[in-house]
Amino acid sequence: MKIGLFFGSFNPIHIGHLIIANTMATGTDLEQVWFVVSPQNPFKKNSSLLHEFDRFDLVSRAVADNALLKVTDIEFHMPKPSFTIDTLIRIQEKYPQHEFKLIMGEDNLAQFPNWKNHDKILEYVGLYVYPRPNSLPHKFKDHPAVKFVQAPLLDISATFLRACLKSGKSIRYMVSEPVEEMIRIKKFYL
Repeated sequence: MKIGLFFGSFNPIHIGHLIIANTMATGTDLEQVWFVVSPQNPFKKNSSLLHEFDRFDLVSRAVADNALLKVTDIEFHMPKPSFTIDTLIRIQEKYPQHEFKLIMGEDNLAQFPNWKNHDKILEYVGLYVYPRPNSLPHKFKDHPAVKFVQAPLLDISATFLRACLKSGKSIRYMVSEPVEEMIRIKKFYL
């Protein structure tokens, strides 16, 4: 099976993540998309980061009704912070029967050369890139291991959602109903 890996903190997962994942799973040669919940991103501070198990539960709830979307906790069992190349090697060892592709927003391409072993990532799995607002120029436009995928241009951010929750505003329609319900019941991000 050819599987797209969608890495992120998903703090919280929102409708933009789900639309991109579903577009990748239904509009490309990918047969599934797996959300890789990252306990700690090497480029981000984790001061407002919900516990990894809670974020994993939110993603599980968000994708429960779609057989094309899955969630994995593979990085929970790795040294922190995890680097993408290390996770890719680990996941390929664990699932040698599958072929993997890395899903990435175009806004990350300008910084991609700063990633640990970015050239190996291109060689090892390649990238499926979706458009993002305010993306900076990058050198990967014609790279043979980079596939640009038409997808809705969405500008929903988890930072915005957390600010809404903290100030008591509604996040309805920006997250799936099961995610909104869990956030409300457990009083996340207040």
